[in-house]
Amino acid sequence: MAEGGSTEGGAGFELPLLLFAGFRSIIDELHRDLAAQGDGEFRPAHGFALQAVGTQGASASEVGRRLGVSKQAAGKTVDKLERLGYVERVDDPDDGRRKLVRLTTRGIDVLARSAQGFDRIRAEWVAVLGAERVRALEADLRTITPPSAYRLDAEGWFAG
Repeated sequence: MAEGGSTEGGAGFELPLLLFAGFRSIIDELHRDLAAQGDGEFRPAHGFALQAVGTQGASASEVGRRLGVSKQAAGKTVDKLERLGYVERVDDPDDGRRKLVRLTTRGIDVLARSAQGFDRIRAEWVAVLGAERVRALEADLRTITPPSAYRLDAEGWFAG
């Protein structure tokens, strides 16, 4: 058995650290780009929150459920996003007693630029590793990642 307990030459603790480091390198690069484009206060958690708001809008409670955080935590995030101009609160057309959080033009724009940034960063990985290796990495991660991994409401992921 190899040092660290693995039979394949790598220590078991290294895999999650490498996956996290890869994730962080992508997210950090994207956010440097967004800052250079004028979105210096936009944080990774804001991107997840905008995804939780979605194209149809959502109540602050729904945003909280989708992120796995309290209504109060979601409300604070929505307040910040509203101050920054990425979302707005409007009357819910289906229920006059509640407010709906909706993406503004700026919110839609930052998500579109984020998607373009992710495509550019992926292309850089392809340039370094080769298209086949990147496709294989993605396919392997899809194979071992449960379908529920893409859900925004994974318990505790965004809670403090």
